[in-house]
Order: sequence, then C-alpha cells, then structure tokens
Amino acid sequence: MSEAGRTGDVERFTLGFPWATTDPFLFCVHHLDHYPRGDDRFAPVASLAGRRLGMDFEIKDGFRMYHGLVVPGFPQHPHRGFETVTLARRGRIDHSDSLGAAARFGDGDVQWMTAGRGVVHSEMFPLLDRDGPNTVELFQLWLNLPAADKMVEPHFKMLWADSMPSQRLSGAGAEVEVRVIAGDLFGASPPSPPPRSYASRPDADVAIVTLRIPAGASVTVPAARSGDAVRSYYAFEGREVRVDGVSLRVPLGARLTGREVVLEAVGADAEVLLLQGVPIGEPAVQYGPFVMNSAAEVQQAMMDYRRTGFGGWPWPSDEPVHPRDAGRFARRPDGAVERPDDTTER
Repeated sequence: MSEAGRTGDVERFTLGFPWATTDPFLFCVHHLDHYPRGDDRFAPVASLAGRRLGMDFEIKDGFRMYHGLVVPGFPQHPHRGFETVTLARRGRIDHSDSLGAAARFGDGDVQWMTAGRGVVHSEMFPLLDRDGPNTVELFQLWLNLPAADKMVEPHFKMLWADSMPSQRLSGAGAEVEVRVIAGDLFGASPPSPPPRSYASRPDADVAIVTLRIPAGASVTVPAARSGDAVRSYYAFEGREVRVDGVSLRVPLGARLTGREVVLEAVGADAEVLLLQGVPIGEPAVQYGPFVMNSAAEVQQAMMDYRRTGFGGWPWPSDEPVHPRDAGRFARRPDGAVERPDDTTER
C-alpha cells in the first residue's frame, strides 16, 4: 500500500504545506523556489504582475515571493514560546533580529533560534547571482519549548555546514549519505543546540537527520536512545521509499516509534528527513507566531508584543538585506562576528 493510512505500527500521511508534525515538533515546511537572476536590489528580474504581493504563497514561474515585496522572504515578524530551526540547503538567507544579531547563511548551514520570551526577526532570500538562477531550498522547523522554558532569554546560534557530521554508509553496493544536525544517531556528535533548547535535554532524545539514498540502496536507522521517542520520516524526493517494507510513494511521510528500521529507495534516488523526539506532553496553544500553554498566555504574548515590540526593530527596513560581498557570517548581539572557518572578529 502506498496511500495514507496505517500498516502495523507505521502510520502514513501525505505531505501538504506545511507537513504534519508530532510533539515536540510543531511545524515543518520545505521551501523550494527556482528564482531567476537578481537585480541590484537582490530582487527577481521577472515580472511580479498577478502576484498577491505580501501574501504570495502560490508558485508562479517557479517561485514565490512569500511576504516579501522586493526581495523574497519573510520580513520582520515576532515569535514567542518555541524555537525555529532553519536548514538552508541551497541559496542564501539573510537574518536580522530585534537583538541586533544578523547573519547570511546557506549551502548546508543551519540557524537555530530559541525565541523564548520573545524576539522579532526577518528571513530574506537575497538573489545574489545577477547572471544566472538563484535557487533557494530550505526546511524550517518549529520545535516546542516546555512550560519551564517558554520565557527564557532569546538565543541565536549558527551551525555551519562543515561543523555538522556527514557520513557515507555502504548500503547494498551504494553509498547512503547521512547528515546529522541534532542528536546522536549513527554515532554522530553534531554541534550542541542552544543552551535552553528542548534538544539540549538528554532525556528529550531530539534528532534531526537528512538521508540521501541511491536507488536500490538501503540503510538501517538505529533505534532511538529513549523508548518514548516518536519519529517522523518525510520522503520528499524520489519515487518510493520503503520503511521496513512499507511503501511510501513520494511525497509521503511515516510516523512510528523510535525503533530500528530499514529504509530503502526504490526506482530512483530518494531523500528523507527524519525528526525524532520524546513528546513534551503539555498543552500547546498556537496563535500565529506565538505558541504557549494556554489561551491566556497567548493573549499576554500579543499584548506584550504590542506594548514592547519585544525590544523594538533596530533595522532601517522591515525586510533588511546585507551587502552583496558580506559572505557567510553571523554577528551576535554582543557585536562579535563569526564565520564558517571559526574565526571571530570584533
């Protein structure tokens, strides 16, 4: 069977927009936009006629502007009560926030931001190539915070591509590429998440992994450390992925326990995103960019944001972008500049 449904302990589901998630994850979306060449403002050299600018989520000519009016992306918006984890697979993302932090990242880098008691940020997709296409591909995940950490101080962290373990495992005569962003699966030791992240708790057993499986190859995913962990496998690229023999016709996902499974790609090379964690098990009340434990707390978040702006917006534009020659960098709120080669400048 390949349609949504259940076979044994494997629950299959279709991949919509966004993808269905399981506690402790709140949200998962896969963005893939084939932008054309960019102009001097980093905007697409293409007609934007017929688009609902400001709310452009329909693919037209291969791309979306999202909330951007000039540069595609997501101008300033607030968050409270959870974390955002952005896996930038292709292209560049320009980050700016109310803490004064800024970054440009991409090509495998990951940004992890604990919103905690409140932060405002923007995520813009500058089209830097003036001569050719500017494809942008990313995953954005929302990871919940338990009640005890809902109001922690915001924290911004970059995980540069070269710092995250990538392994090539032999699978039926082909190499399976495994990249571990969080967790200890496959014996990996990725960079630590932010200090008050739910993923920083050993008993949370959070893992974020991507797998690229050649056609005909298979890989054994080891069991989670905790018997309470729940896993979701998202087969988002290829033709068919089998989870212990249960067929997922792409694009489909599978939800099951954290037990050991064998993944196999059938008919074409496949890619899978794996999300794992022990459920927090608390009420989650969401209103837009706020996720708290009760409706009263969400109302308080809205009032706090209207009153304080979560520290205000220190940038001259709602959709700021960084200079063309900025390269990949992260400037922390204290002014220290970090780059992928681990050099730090003042």
